[in-house]
Amino acid sequence: MSASPGLPRPRPLRRAFVAAAATLGLAAAVAMAATAPADASAPTPPSGWTQVFADDFDGAAGSGVDTANWQYDTGTSYPGGAANWGTGEVETMTTSTSNVALDGSGNLRITPRRDASGNWTSGRIESTRSDFQPPSGGKLRVQARIQMPNVTGAAAKGYWPAFWMLGSPFRGNYWNWPSVGELDIMENVQGLNTDWSTVHCGTNPGGPCNETTGIGGSTSCAGSTCQAGFHTYAMEWDRSTSPEEIRFYLDGVNFHTVRANQVDATTWANATNHGYFLILNVAMGGGFPGAFGGGPDGGTEPGHPMVVDYVQVLKSSGGGTTPPPSGGRDAYSAIQAESYDGQSGIGTETTTDTGGGQDIGYIAGGDWALYKGVDFGSGGARQFYARVASGAANGVSGLVEVRLDSRSNAPVGSFAVGNTGGWQSWRTVPANIGTVTGTHDVYLTFSSGQPADYVNVNWFDFGH
Repeated sequence: MSASPGLPRPRPLRRAFVAAAATLGLAAAVAMAATAPADASAPTPPSGWTQVFADDFDGAAGSGVDTANWQYDTGTSYPGGAANWGTGEVETMTTSTSNVALDGSGNLRITPRRDASGNWTSGRIESTRSDFQPPSGGKLRVQARIQMPNVTGAAAKGYWPAFWMLGSPFRGNYWNWPSVGELDIMENVQGLNTDWSTVHCGTNPGGPCNETTGIGGSTSCAGSTCQAGFHTYAMEWDRSTSPEEIRFYLDGVNFHTVRANQVDATTWANATNHGYFLILNVAMGGGFPGAFGGGPDGGTEPGHPMVVDYVQVLKSSGGGTTPPPSGGRDAYSAIQAESYDGQSGIGTETTTDTGGGQDIGYIAGGDWALYKGVDFGSGGARQFYARVASGAANGVSGLVEVRLDSRSNAPVGSFAVGNTGGWQSWRTVPANIGTVTGTHDVYLTFSSGQPADYVNVNWFDFGH
């Protein structure tokens, strides 16, 4: 439903059009605040979904992972498998807690390190279970809340963190890739603010799945970068649709979908008619970093961990909708506006903003949206940022307000917004707020002296 910037946009007839004398401008875009690692437990499954696996990585600082849930991959290959894990990476994987350890605050840290001789070590763990697949006619959702290694530029050369899955027939064979399937939920290289998601299948090289590249898509992290804050990376494998779909999400926004009819039936069956196991690792070097400048080299900084808050697997026996967030939100990572827990007067629509997905729109005075369980931590948030657009007529403007725990409470902060050049002409706008700590339900409320629609919101977050 998006319209070109500056062109009239159809609006619901329930609202009158009112013009006035002046138009408010918007502040220029500002840098997003980084976030320190935070512990947010895996969210409670919504109605219609069942949790089949979860690890919150609770445990003493410096301890290893729970070996009932995970097993370590060690060395430079699977036993009898391709050298350098088949990708050309240069590190040796270990069980050492210097590479793989809990931090005592509800997070797993996988940390690459380099010794005095220039040799790299890192960590790679995979789930002991290898039976993760959707039921017939149902869905499987696999998600994790992760902060990528917080390193960028030349210091990040060679870094390759990933959260991914391999088809169970690979375990013990190690030479049947890619026919048995690989689902890359999150991959990143070189400290770029980019999340890549890919389905690998068929034959290598080339074949119906374009190997070794695979069928991939990518997007950027909004609010804080992928490196500076936690974000939720998810895959939803849906057997309730025809054709069957595998969808990838960043912070609740579907940015890449692969459908069964994109390849021949035999290729799809070989890749999907079995269970999968999960993998978390940070590789150094290899083919993917090689496509973006290579590394690691002498300027690469060791010691920057991938931090994993939780991993969760859900199943739905029917065709229920994607689970909406319900609590456990990080105030310092982008909160997608369409992921509300409640609203009044608001609609959703496709956005042309960076990263795609949806925004909330049709917003006028008196409307509101609720976001439950936003964790501000103990450091105190003092800034509010929102990604907004407006095609409102001259003189039509209003406030975007933040209220905590009740719509009747006074706003802790707000900013004014008027026409930005179009309903899909986006700006990031900052506002000072009173210091906020702890966990709160956040209401976005909208106040205007005119009854006309005046703003769209794509996402928002907070800063220190």
